[in-house]
Amino acid sequence: MEEILQQARSILRATWKHRRLGMLFAWLIGAVAAGVILRIPDKYEASARIFVDTQSILKPLMSGLAVQPNIDQQVMMLSRTLISRPNIEKLIRMSDADLNVKSKAEQEDLIERLTKTLEIKSTNRDNLYTLSYRDSDPTKAQRVVQSLVSIFVESSLGGKRQDSESARKFIEDQIRNYEKKLEEAESRLKDFKLHNLELQTADGKTNVDRLGDIALMLEKSRLELREAENSRDALRRQIVGEEPVLLPESPGADASISLPEIDGRIEAQKRNLDALLQKYTEKHPDVIGTRRLIKDLEEQKREEIISRRKFAQANPGTGISNNPAFQQLKVSLGEAEASVASLRTRVNEYEARYKRTKEMMKSMPQLEAEYTQLNRDYEIHKKNYEQLVSRRESAELTGDLESAGGGADFRLIDPPRVSSKPVAPNRLVLLPLGLLLAIGGGLFAAFVASQLRPVFFDGKSLRDQTGLPLLGIISLLENEARQKQERASLVRFMLAGGALIVTYGAGVAILTYLSQRAA
Repeated sequence: MEEILQQARSILRATWKHRRLGMLFAWLIGAVAAGVILRIPDKYEASARIFVDTQSILKPLMSGLAVQPNIDQQVMMLSRTLISRPNIEKLIRMSDADLNVKSKAEQEDLIERLTKTLEIKSTNRDNLYTLSYRDSDPTKAQRVVQSLVSIFVESSLGGKRQDSESARKFIEDQIRNYEKKLEEAESRLKDFKLHNLELQTADGKTNVDRLGDIALMLEKSRLELREAENSRDALRRQIVGEEPVLLPESPGADASISLPEIDGRIEAQKRNLDALLQKYTEKHPDVIGTRRLIKDLEEQKREEIISRRKFAQANPGTGISNNPAFQQLKVSLGEAEASVASLRTRVNEYEARYKRTKEMMKSMPQLEAEYTQLNRDYEIHKKNYEQLVSRRESAELTGDLESAGGGADFRLIDPPRVSSKPVAPNRLVLLPLGLLLAIGGGLFAAFVASQLRPVFFDGKSLRDQTGLPLLGIISLLENEARQKQERASLVRFMLAGGALIVTYGAGVAILTYLSQRAA
């Protein structure tokens, strides 16, 4: 710490030794700074205030029907991007600021200067914007601000219209594209349905359900076919003599007499009764109805036997061929043959359906996957198309809303005006800064001189700096004449420094007086 203090004292003593040079540089820098400050041209500021009203009564009324843009964000973005090169070039043409521009370089310099000088200040809470510009010509400054106000309002309105038209054009293009996609998807779905008509069911049953239904109908048809074949065979046996011919017999032998057309029906109903009794009780309506039907058929059989006995007793010599019962048997046989053929055709058809459905079920997963994919593509295209149509309507309503004034409303609160007094430069502040710069420059000049021509004030510094052994020190004894000379030099230095400060103080006082008088 002691070494640092010692070094600082040595630097200060060396700088003090060159104080006259420092004072000279302080006067030179002060004079140059004062001249520059006084020669800076006056700047007049023109400004205007604009209020942007983003609240509209149409907003809540059109909520949900039209797109509500973020007007606050749009205006904020517009204020930040307003000072761009295209707008600056347009501003120069509108304000005639390029009348004295004769070269491309001067035009570029003008654009750069305007870009740096124009200011847009805003208070985000109140949507109040202040546009300002400073220039040495107050009339030119006012024209520039007036042109900037016009560009600010026109850029907002033009941007809204351009955004609405661009959005509407984009949506129209997308709608046309999705119309083509939807038509193609509908065509593919139609072709698939035409090639796979058997997949379509009106009752909503699956192919497994359909296969089960066909199997049930096939079994039922086969059963009916067997019944019809048994009935037909019985009729044939009776006709060819394998069954006894009905002759007059005793009433107690009715049970042994065979009538195939009725016996077959009775046997079928008995089998049906057995099947019902396995599932239901005796009191079930189907069981009771079947028993009643069997009883009716047996009664019909008894009546038929009685009728044939009477005929045989009345015509004892009639042959078999002339027997009405025989003729009835032949008629019944023909009907049985027709019934068998019909049922066989039905069984064949159900067998073919069963095989076809079973084969189709093997390829069913692939067909269902293809149908699901086609249907999903169609639904996606249809959904997107409907959404785009809805958004087109919303975009049209949004455009109409903007045309009706549903956006931002720009109100000019303070028209462009220019200040009567120059706002820059502030010489009352610049002059003290110039004084500080002069003092700092003088100190720096004295320090640099001390470093260029170093002086050692003690033996230790000399020994440390040179690295040579020090044999001794010779001190200078000051006499009275030298002391007077030092005092005179110090007085001159103090007077020069005081004169510099007084000069700057007088300049500040004069400027303060002139500014108060102008006010």
